[in-house]
Amino acid sequence: MTEPGKPPRREGASSAASGSNRRTAGGTPPKSARRRARELALQGLYQWLLAREDAGAIHAHLTETPGFEKADHEHLDALLHGAIRAADELDAQIEPHLDRRIAELSPVEHAVLMLATFELLRMPEIPYRVVLNEAVEIAKSFGGPEGFRYVNAVLDRVAARLRPLEFPQAG
Repeated sequence: MTEPGKPPRREGASSAASGSNRRTAGGTPPKSARRRARELALQGLYQWLLAREDAGAIHAHLTETPGFEKADHEHLDALLHGAIRAADELDAQIEPHLDRRIAELSPVEHAVLMLATFELLRMPEIPYRVVLNEAVEIAKSFGGPEGFRYVNAVLDRVAARLRPLEFPQAG
């Protein structure tokens, strides 16, 4: 059962590697603090997209989420508050690359696209490939069965526009 205001998590969804070879009891690699921050930011942004609740209240609710203590709190704050403040700008960056109106996106896909676009715009120290990989893995965990493919395709175009110097030159 999903808590109100949180996106559903798909059964059997993969966990992402944190760069460590350690495994959890279930055999999956442990999550990095940044991954946890991104997942919590997704949950908060999902809640904001559905209810337009105050960012501070959403953040306070997230502090009660299991695993909060293991998240990169600075990254979570930057993502959640930054994406909410820049929502119109982020949507303007995303929308030209969609095959539908932004209002027709699922809230999970919309939130993932907003968070990744925020990282691409405001966090140039994070390589675009890391941003895209994290977004795709989170979309696999929280989104519909094929949503991650859509997220990947859209973000590939957004990243090419926002970070052209990171893309290999066609020759």
